[in-house]
Amino acid sequence: MPDITVSITDAENKSLEYAALSVQDFADNALTHRAWVAGNEIISLLVEHCNANSIAIATGREAQIEQAYTLGVVDTAANVQAAFEAAQAEEVKE
Repeated sequence: MPDITVSITDAENKSLEYAALSVQDFADNALTHRAWVAGNEIISLLVEHCNANSIAIATGREAQIEQAYTLGVVDTAANVQAAFEAAQAEEVKE
């Protein structure tokens, strides 16, 4: 399991202390919620792809997310951005 570290300024910390009971809990909840939403999007894309291509869908949330990556249904945002930038660079050359 990855360990993610975030640095914020003292002012940002004080601001979050005003808005949340625990800054750590707030950060944990924000990341967990965004991951859940993204997971739902990934699974939706996987189900659509598997149904269109008569592919058996893996069992369980983690297995389905992994299957979506393995089948190339989704890719990381960093890879998508790099491919976009490479395509733009090629267009400029032409």
